[in-house]
Amino acid sequence: MKNNVSSNGTKLILLHPYIQKQGSSNRLWLLACISFLTLAFLLTLIYTRESITSTTTTTVAATRTTAPPLSKAVTRALVHYASNSNNTEKMTHTDIKQISDALRQCSQPCNFLIFGLTHETLLWKALNHNGRTVFIDENRYYAAYIEEKYPEIEAYDVQYSTKLSDSAELIAAVKEQVRNECRPVQNLLFSECKLGLNDLPNQLYEVDWDVILVDGPRGYWPEAPGRMAAIFTAAVLARSKKSGNPKTHVFVHDFNMKVDRITSDEFLCRENLVKSKDMMGHFVLERMDANSSQFCRHSSSSS
Repeated sequence: MKNNVSSNGTKLILLHPYIQKQGSSNRLWLLACISFLTLAFLLTLIYTRESITSTTTTTVAATRTTAPPLSKAVTRALVHYASNSNNTEKMTHTDIKQISDALRQCSQPCNFLIFGLTHETLLWKALNHNGRTVFIDENRYYAAYIEEKYPEIEAYDVQYSTKLSDSAELIAAVKEQVRNECRPVQNLLFSECKLGLNDLPNQLYEVDWDVILVDGPRGYWPEAPGRMAAIFTAAVLARSKKSGNPKTHVFVHDFNMKVDRITSDEFLCRENLVKSKDMMGHFVLERMDANSSQFCRHSSSSS
C-alpha cells in the first residue's frame, strides 16, 4: 500500500493488487467450504432416511415371519365365543375347531383361502395370526362393504357362471376334459375349464395355499351358482402347489348337501377324506406331478 501526497496536501491511499486478490480468494474458499458442508449434510440425510426405511422394512418382515402364533387359550376363547353366538347361520364348535386345528399345524404363517364371506369372517382372520387370509365372495357390493368396514380384511368378488341345476352336466364336461383344459395341475388363469375360476386376481394363482375353506357361494335352490366351481378350483390350487408344505387342508362346509358331496368325491376324492362330521368335510390333498391327468386314484361312484 502506498501513500501519495498531492499538491494540495490531500493523501491518496492506493491498495496493492495483491491485497484485492487475497480478499477475493478468501471469499471463494468460504463459498467452497459452505457448498461442501451443504452437500455432505444432504448426502448424510438421504443415507440416514434410506437406512431407516430399510431397517423398518426388514423389521416388519422379520416380525411377520418370527412372531409366535396365538396361544391355545386365546384360540379356544375365539372358537368358543364364535360358536356360541346367537347367529343361526354360524358354524358349530366342532366345525370351527377342525379348521382352527389345521391352521395351528402350519410350520410357518399360513396362506388361508376362503370362498364365502360369512359370520366367521373376522374369526378366520384372527385365527390365522400373522398369516395371509383371503376371501372370495360372489357379491361385489358386500365384499366392498366388508373391506371398507374392516380394512384388515382382504376380499375379492368373483362372478360365477354356473347353476346348481346344471351340476351333473358340468361335472361330466369337466371329466371329459380332464387331460386338457380341466387338468388337476395347471394355472387356472389361462384355463377355459367350465368349473375353473379364471377371473381371480392374478397373484392368487401363484400363492401356495395351506388351508382352503369352501363356504360359498350359495347353493340351496336350482338357479343358485352352487359350489361346484369353488370345489374344483380348490382341488386344482391344492394340487398345483410349487413349494412349501406339499399338503393342503381343504374343508367343504355344508358337506351334507348332495351336490357338494358329489363334487367333492369327484375332485377332492374320497381317498383324501380324513374326517366328515356335522356339516364339514375335511380333505388333505397332496401336490401332484405336472403331467397328472386324474384327480383321484380310484374313480368315484357317487350317487
